[in-house]
Amino acid sequence: MAILSTLLKKGIRLKESLEQDYSSPIDLQRQTLKKLMIHSRETAIAKRYDFKSILSSFRKPGGEYYTRFKTQIPIYDYDKIYQEWWHLLLEGKSDVTSPGVVKHFALSSGTSGATSKYIPITRDMIKAIRKTGVRQILSLSHFEGLPASLFKRGILMLGGSTDLEFNGTYFSGDLSGITTGRLPIWFQRFYKPGKQISRNKNWGDKLDQIVEKANTWDIGIIVGVPAWLQILLEKIIEFYDVKHIHEIWPNLQIFVHGGVSFEPYKKGFEKLLGKPLTYIETYLASEGFLAFQAFPNKKSMRLVLNNGIFYEFIPFNEENFDSEGNILPNAKTLKIDEVEEQVDYALLITTCAGAWRYLIGDTIRFVSKEEAEIIITGRTKHFLSLCGEHLSVDNMNKAVEMVAEELNTSFTEFTVLGISEGNLFAHHWYLGVEDQLDTQIIRNLIDQKLCELNDDYAVERKHALKEVYVTLLPSDLFYDWMRTQGKEGGQNKFPRVLKGAKATSWLEFLSLNSDKN
Repeated sequence: MAILSTLLKKGIRLKESLEQDYSSPIDLQRQTLKKLMIHSRETAIAKRYDFKSILSSFRKPGGEYYTRFKTQIPIYDYDKIYQEWWHLLLEGKSDVTSPGVVKHFALSSGTSGATSKYIPITRDMIKAIRKTGVRQILSLSHFEGLPASLFKRGILMLGGSTDLEFNGTYFSGDLSGITTGRLPIWFQRFYKPGKQISRNKNWGDKLDQIVEKANTWDIGIIVGVPAWLQILLEKIIEFYDVKHIHEIWPNLQIFVHGGVSFEPYKKGFEKLLGKPLTYIETYLASEGFLAFQAFPNKKSMRLVLNNGIFYEFIPFNEENFDSEGNILPNAKTLKIDEVEEQVDYALLITTCAGAWRYLIGDTIRFVSKEEAEIIITGRTKHFLSLCGEHLSVDNMNKAVEMVAEELNTSFTEFTVLGISEGNLFAHHWYLGVEDQLDTQIIRNLIDQKLCELNDDYAVERKHALKEVYVTLLPSDLFYDWMRTQGKEGGQNKFPRVLKGAKATSWLEFLSLNSDKN
């Protein structure tokens, strides 16, 4: 039975999708916030910040509800909300930041700090993620050329282990492991690699098991982080001694990806294909399913405005953030009707899982305010501005993509460190590549492209940013380092910028593995 017909038979309605299509973003967000506050009105955080007085302001016209909301409730980053509230959840306390006891915690990939973060995942959040997933499947009707038979094929979801850790009070693991372990029964017949393989905690063994089963499956859709899926496809092609993955999965047509920009991977990924795929981007973070690509031929995603998440936006500039990406006191926050297109914003979210005015760490840009269409531009902590160059992850991704295109090559991974150069500064790039390339040519091209993409960078290259260094490395070294950090597979991504303890760890790792450099 096809997936779409199953959805219809199960009575899953199009109400939420139609509501977002025909309602204004601010009306949807106002209603979402009101529902979240009503649902959590008896929690400890609600009592401290007097949610009832905020709720009373919803009866008044205009934006007074938001003025009260942002005045009475402070902005939280992970450390602050954990120290004040979420540590109580791990102790089994109930009605803290959301109703009831939280039984599941997603371990974030930890790309911003030294350790993993425990993000609460409530039943309401699991339902919300599932509903947004259904909306994404239904949106495939917008994509031309997809045959009805596609929805009878298997869906390979390459994620973390569903065998979660249990400490006696709560379960913890990768978000993909938590949600995959709770798939609806009707969906399990389409889902690959299946329950047994998905429980495997050893990432290398899991990939090997998938490879051995690959030729027995009829896969139409693959879902996962680009780097890990590319590694898997390479293993399958090598194991079966074929030219491309379509010799094994002739009906493969869609790649649903997220977590990092796909563009730097695209050229290398397409070498593994026998025919083009339809690429669909998603914004599924440990804190919730925020957005997905709803239409073909767009590189933007539509924020989900009516499914348990309220958004606020902070202009990502020197008035609101310091040079390390830390939010400043009295940072200016905006609701969705107050944003502008083509401006970078740090994202605050309030969710049905008990995150309140939570700085998620991502920066986004609106390409269509009316349709709430966004692109992800980077991370608040993953940028370089040693001397005013204001180099974003978006700039880095585009520069690497442009260089790869010009040289007809591909870079599987990259990261950048900011370093001292005498009394001034330099950038040191590390790029994963399998081809034999001239390091100096790569260095000159990256520098040139960044000067074209970023005026501040171009200015500082004449002044305080004295040098750019490039080191080319085998791709395996990037994944070997992630293994040493306990970040192999699943939703884990290699940080585009390394700072502090992680930069030190990376340099020490390279020194110990200098024979492989």
